[in-house]
Amino acid sequence: MGLVFCIFIAICIFMSFKNTIAACFQKNFLTYETVIMFSYLYITLLVGFGMIYLICLQSNLHVLTESGVVIVGTYFEKLVVSIYFSAVTLFSVGYGDIAPIGIGRFLAIIEALIGYILPAVFLARTFIAIEK
Repeated sequence: MGLVFCIFIAICIFMSFKNTIAACFQKNFLTYETVIMFSYLYITLLVGFGMIYLICLQSNLHVLTESGVVIVGTYFEKLVVSIYFSAVTLFSVGYGDIAPIGIGRFLAIIEALIGYILPAVFLARTFIAIEK
């Protein structure tokens, strides 16, 4: 069941990307709506990856450790840790207090890569819009 939810979350993230990319190639790029679209994309990514980490933790797949100890606790505690780790990874801060293990490393790499690429795309598209 967790795999079905993860696939659904991945589809939601993809659709958010699709809508944001469509907004990027509009004639008037530097608009309030475009900034809101990028903000929604970041929120979708943060919450989406956080939910994937949470689903893995709830399914007893060890994906996150804190000080070398696998994350345990109530559902709410796991939710907070998952969202926190997702935010730290997406925004490329990486404090090191929580570390991914197993498949969590692959998920963290994908999330960090997206977190690095999105600002570059936004900045490049902004300069292209200004030059026209």
